[in-house]
Amino acid sequence: MHPLKKLFSYASVYRNDFRLATLYSILNKFFDVLPEVLIGVAVDIVVNGDKSFLARKILGNFGLTDTWHQLLLLGALNIVVWGGESWFEYLLSLRWRKLAQNLQHDLRLDTYDHVQKLEMAYFENQRTGNLMSVLNEDINQMERFLNGGANQIIQVICSSIMVSAVFFVLQPSLAVISLLPVPAILFGAFWFQRRLAPRYAEVREAAGDVSARLNNNLLGLATIKAFATENFEKNHIAEASNAYRLANGRAIAISSAITPVIRMAILAGFTATLVYGGWLTLHGQLAVGAYSVLVFLTQRLLWPMTSLADVADMYQRSMSAIDRAMNLLDTKINIPYEGTHLPKTGVKGDIVLDKVRFSYADQLTLKQINLHIPAGKTVAFVGSTGSGKSTLVKLLLRFYSPQSGQILLDGSDISTLNLQDLRRVIGYVAQDSFLTDGTIADNIAYGMHDVSDAAIAAAAQAAEATEFISKLPLGFATRIGERGQKLSGGQRQRLALARAILKDPPVLILDEATSAVDNETEAAIQRSLDVVSKNRTTIVIAHRLSTVRQADCIYLLESGDIIESGTHEQLLDKNGGYAALWRLQTGERSIV
Repeated sequence: MHPLKKLFSYASVYRNDFRLATLYSILNKFFDVLPEVLIGVAVDIVVNGDKSFLARKILGNFGLTDTWHQLLLLGALNIVVWGGESWFEYLLSLRWRKLAQNLQHDLRLDTYDHVQKLEMAYFENQRTGNLMSVLNEDINQMERFLNGGANQIIQVICSSIMVSAVFFVLQPSLAVISLLPVPAILFGAFWFQRRLAPRYAEVREAAGDVSARLNNNLLGLATIKAFATENFEKNHIAEASNAYRLANGRAIAISSAITPVIRMAILAGFTATLVYGGWLTLHGQLAVGAYSVLVFLTQRLLWPMTSLADVADMYQRSMSAIDRAMNLLDTKINIPYEGTHLPKTGVKGDIVLDKVRFSYADQLTLKQINLHIPAGKTVAFVGSTGSGKSTLVKLLLRFYSPQSGQILLDGSDISTLNLQDLRRVIGYVAQDSFLTDGTIADNIAYGMHDVSDAAIAAAAQAAEATEFISKLPLGFATRIGERGQKLSGGQRQRLALARAILKDPPVLILDEATSAVDNETEAAIQRSLDVVSKNRTTIVIAHRLSTVRQADCIYLLESGDIIESGTHEQLLDKNGGYAALWRLQTGERSIV
C-alpha cells in the first residue's frame, strides 16, 4: 500500500479536518486567482469605457455604465477578493498546522506505545538509534509535509484547473497552446519523483544509522574515554555521517534538476501567451483586457509550478519517512497483552514450569525444564554464563514465549493471563536497573500512583538506602540524572530494590542484582532480602553463591538443563558441580 494511503487510513478520525483544510486551500486559491482577472477588467474599463465587458454584460442591466462607477465597483470587489484570500489563508494555515501537530502527536504516541508492546526478540535485531530516528525524525518529516507541502500540492492542482477554465472561456485556441507545457511539467515532476523514491528511502536508512551510532556512543562514553578510543569512534561517526551525506547527495543530484527543467517548460508557455496572444489582440480577435488577464494568469498558473521541485522533494522525503513509521506501527505483536485479568490480592505465587523449552534463533537455551517453586519460598538459580538462568526469568515475565511447554502461576497458564496484570504481581530487580531522570522519590515510586511519602521512606529504609539518601543535598527530592548517573552502582541497586519492596509483589525476582556491587552493599541488600522475602515467592539469579546459601532450594543449570538441586548444605554434601563452584569462589580445598 502507498504510504499516503496508509497515513489516510491511520488518520481516519481526522477526515473532517482533512476535508476542511482542503476546502480552505481551494477557496484561498480561488480568491488568489481573481486579482489577475480584476486587472484585466480594469484595463478593459479604462480602454473601452462605457463599452467595457463589465458595462455591457452586467452593469448595463442596472444602468451603471459610467466608467467611474465601474472603477468604484471594481475597487469594492478588489477589497472583497483580498479579504477573502487573506481570511482563507489564515484558516488553511490554522487548520493544516493544527492537523499536522495533532497527527504528529498521535502517531508518535501510538508508535511508541506499539514499540513498547513488541516482544524482546524484536529488539535483538534492531538498533535503538534507528528506532529513535523513526519515532522522532521521520514523524517530524511527516509533520513538515502536512504543514506546507499538502497545501502546495492542492493549490497547484486548483490553480491549474481554475486558470485553464478562464483561458478556455476567453480564448480556446490560445489556451491549448499556452497550457501545452502543463502536462510536460507534471510528467517531469512525477518522473523525477519516482527516481527520488529509492534514494530518499536510502537517506532515511542512513539517517537512522547515524542516530544509532551516536546513541550507542553517548551511552558508552565512559568506556570510550577509559580505552582512549575517541578518535576511533569519531571515525566511526564520520563513516556513518559520510554515508548519509553521500545518500543525500545522490538524491539532491536528481531533485536539483527539477526546477531548471520546469522553468524551461514555463518559458515556452509564457512566451506562447505573450506572442500569440499579442498577435490575436493586434488583429482584433482578443480584447486588450482579456489579453492582460491571460498574460497575468499565465504567470499565475505556470510560475508556481517551479515550487513543484521543492514540493516533490518534500513529498518524497515525507513518503519515505511515513512508510518507515507505518511499517513500525504495523509490526506484529507476537505476545498479546489481552487475557484473563489477575487480581493482585489473590495471587499466592505458586510457580510450575512444565516441559519448558526455549531457543534464541537456532541456539537451544532451555531443554525441557520441569520444576515447582512453592508459594512463599525462596529459590535460586546458579550456573555459568549462558546456562539459561536469566532466560527462565524472562520467560516468567513473558519477555519471550517458550517454543513448547507451559509456565503456570497458581495453576493458570501465564500465556492466558493479561500481560499487564501478570507483570504487576512480579517485582523485578535487574543487574542494571532502569532509573529515570527524576528525584529519588520518583524512582522509588516508579509506576505507582498516590504513594505517600511515608511509604516511600519505609521502602528506602527496608532497602537500607536511607543512609545515603539523607546525605544528598535535597534528600528524597534530589534529582539523580539520566539513568541515575549521579549515583554509584550500589546506590542505584538499593533504589531498585526499594522500588520492588514498595510495589509489594507476591513474586520477587532478583536477576544478578548484587553482581556489580561492593561487599558492603551486597551485605546490605542481603539483609534487606532476608526481610522482604519472607512469605513471598522469591527467585534469585546469582553468580555469587554466598548470596543464595540461605535459599530454600538452589538449582544448578548447565547448558540449559538443571543438573543439581537442593539446599546449600545438601549440594555441598553431593560434592558435585555446585560444590566445585563453591570451592572455586571461597578458596576452600576439597576434602578427599
